[in-house]
Amino acid sequence: MPGRTLPTIAQAEVASRNTAKSCYVTLGTRVFDITSFLDDHPGGGDLILEYGGKDVTGIMADEISHAHSEAAYEVLEENLVGFVATEKVMDAVTESQHPDAIVPLPPTKEGMTDLKSRGAANGVATKPIYTSTGMSSAEDLSVETDASTDYKTHKFIDLNRPMLLQVWNGGFSKQFYLEQVHRPRHYKGGDSAPLFGNFLEPLSKTPWWVVPSVWLPCVAYGTWYASQALPFPALVAYWILGLCIWTLVEYVLHRCLFHIDAYLPDNRVALTAHFLLHGIHHYLPMDRLRLVMPPTLFLVLATPFWYLAHTLFAYNLFAAKAVYCGGIFGYVCYDMTHYFLHHRNLPAYWRELKKYHLEHHFKDYENGFGVTSRFWDRVFGTELGLPQPKVVKTS
Repeated sequence: MPGRTLPTIAQAEVASRNTAKSCYVTLGTRVFDITSFLDDHPGGGDLILEYGGKDVTGIMADEISHAHSEAAYEVLEENLVGFVATEKVMDAVTESQHPDAIVPLPPTKEGMTDLKSRGAANGVATKPIYTSTGMSSAEDLSVETDASTDYKTHKFIDLNRPMLLQVWNGGFSKQFYLEQVHRPRHYKGGDSAPLFGNFLEPLSKTPWWVVPSVWLPCVAYGTWYASQALPFPALVAYWILGLCIWTLVEYVLHRCLFHIDAYLPDNRVALTAHFLLHGIHHYLPMDRLRLVMPPTLFLVLATPFWYLAHTLFAYNLFAAKAVYCGGIFGYVCYDMTHYFLHHRNLPAYWRELKKYHLEHHFKDYENGFGVTSRFWDRVFGTELGLPQPKVVKTS
């Protein structure tokens, strides 16, 4: 096939071609020398140089930034100079029973089938890259971030240094902060990146088992206390009512407090508070020790609901206690579900929830606020399942 007369270029070589004297870009496994086009680019050559040595599949298909015309792709086709064996392609070569069908590039029909089965049909991924997160699948959430390269590229947070002071002193605009904090990173295999960098560090970490250990005894005692004055059917009814109310509270907290993004004041106090409350979870979603809520923080959030329950059910103190205990049990189920969705293989029903919740992280953080259920997402029109972004075919 004619394509095989073109060379396979080392990925490091492609990455080094990022200057006005020599500028390469890639679409999947195909390499284009666009040096001669820099001066003719409508947006200016500097805009292209930002992506020199990199894959431009996502940015060229990004309708929010600027969807490129067919003419732009024709310019690329005229400047095709070779193929690059990306990391995903080389992983597929290593695992394949017929590596000679994949490299040298382009692959044969059999090689392309092998690449597709391993998620590398276009050299990057067979799934679309979502502009808001820079990811294409749940698996991307666990791809380790090169902290030094990430910091040099994005000028946001150096994961090897305490994060809190970087957010506080960074001088970030709200727009830049929100763009970056919702592009997930993965620190050293899932370890916890330093937050405070001092004696406060342990206070920022909460193992999952702390939540049931602290709150289930409280729920048991409160339920027993309510049972002293309520008939069993009434106790069960009030307790289940509290559990149902929690599902709405879960949705409202997640959407209207944790994701208050649009209404967040543009100052460092607000941005730092947002980072501590929920931003750190979207920035490092696979951190096992910063996934469930520390008891002290939950106590602060739960106190207003204690008074609300006793106000709404003021006619019966024991009914208020039963409702509140049902709600706290709902919270324990929520935090346990949240942890296991990120870190455990689960039975069928929870696998669907896991798929749904992880899409909230890698696909669309502005929808999909339900964790234990998608019921309220359906009620309020925030259910995940928007049309897939356009993907440019490169093979």
